Amino acid sequence: MSDKREGRAGPQVVEHVKPKRRGRGEGRIFRPTYRDKVTGKKRKVNTWYIRYHDAAGNEHTESTGKRDRRVAVRLLNERLHAIRHGEPAGPEIEKTTYEDLRAAIENDYAINGRKSAKRLRDSLAHLDAAFKGSRVVTITEDRISAYTAARLAEKAANATVNRELAALKRMLRLGHRARKVGRIPHVQLLAERNRRKGFFEAAQFHAVLENLPADLQPLAEVAYTTGWRIASELVPLQWAAVDFTNGLIRIEDSKNGEAREFYFTPKLRKALEQQRQRTQALEQHLGCIIPTVFWRVKGPGVPQDGTPVGAFRKAWASACVKAGLGSEYRDDAGRLISRRAHRIPHDFRRTAVRNLELAGVPRSVAMAMVGHKTESVYRRYAIVDAKSMRAAAEKLGELHQQHAQAPRKVVPMERRG
Repeated sequence: MSDKREGRAGPQVVEHVKPKRRGRGEGRIFRPTYRDKVTGKKRKVNTWYIRYHDAAGNEHTESTGKRDRRVAVRLLNERLHAIRHGEPAGPEIEKTTYEDLRAAIENDYAINGRKSAKRLRDSLAHLDAAFKGSRVVTITEDRISAYTAARLAEKAANATVNRELAALKRMLRLGHRARKVGRIPHVQLLAERNRRKGFFEAAQFHAVLENLPADLQPLAEVAYTTGWRIASELVPLQWAAVDFTNGLIRIEDSKNGEAREFYFTPKLRKALEQQRQRTQALEQHLGCIIPTVFWRVKGPGVPQDGTPVGAFRKAWASACVKAGLGSEYRDDAGRLISRRAHRIPHDFRRTAVRNLELAGVPRSVAMAMVGHKTESVYRRYAIVDAKSMRAAAEKLGELHQQHAQAPRKVVPMERRG
């Protein structure tokens, strides 16, 4: 079929070429036919459809909803490209919602018994406000960047925003694994320049320890020595995990999913033996068994004696202020408004790592004792302060002195010629 067009060079013949037929395995673009009920003639629908086979050989047919054939070509090429690269493809991907991914990550935390469920709930609360009701295909890099900018405008810390973005990233990966999400958008994390570097010198620790309630002191002493996580590892610790015969404590289910042992130091043994005596005395008084190592006596926020340790933020802040490691805020009349601690219980983790480094414990052994799975994370906790560098310089000076005092042996050179 052709037609003629007039131009400066005279009449020209323009050929109308039919679209090239797609080869086997390249899918098909078509408009379905139907029979007109009035005339009885066959007609084609106005919108284009695509048909293709996935990696498993299953046939899929999708309507583009458009009259433009180029839209169908583009959609089919996207589907085939995803299939060739092992990516999920199909109309169900277009239907996946943010709520589907939210349910997936909650199930993932429940199945794997992850310890940071509270942090996840906090992150999801902010993600819900931005993405609730959205289809996943609309969660693009631009929307994620806009979310990050909005959270920073709300004065959220970089570390807080990163935890939220990490949750979103995990959700997308779970959806991709379940073949409900196609291409995963890039999630750009922020630089965390405000990482905590707090730790306790020995004098500072003992000052805080003296001002803590008596039922919290054993917990603080064990945390100072072991560096184990208080909320997820020490608070649930039970007496069955304390082996006085072999001199160690052992947990089977740590945060990184691995069992861990910590052998007694003299101070650690003393603290646990005293806590065991206190526990036995309370068991006799109450007439029942107290399985947990660390417990509290009845008081504000504690319903009865022997209750496992819960939140102790106020007691901690008060002890830090009295030890000179905190601040008090009062109104004009001198009434107390709040207390702020300049150290947090998690600083015991950095303290333990620093003490192991100063003691010369090999890094691989220290990582196993404290519970760091990767060396990069361990290095974040290995605080290098002026005292550590001064001690290193003294050791280097001793080495140089040994070299200077060592007898020198002069080897005569042979003459040539």
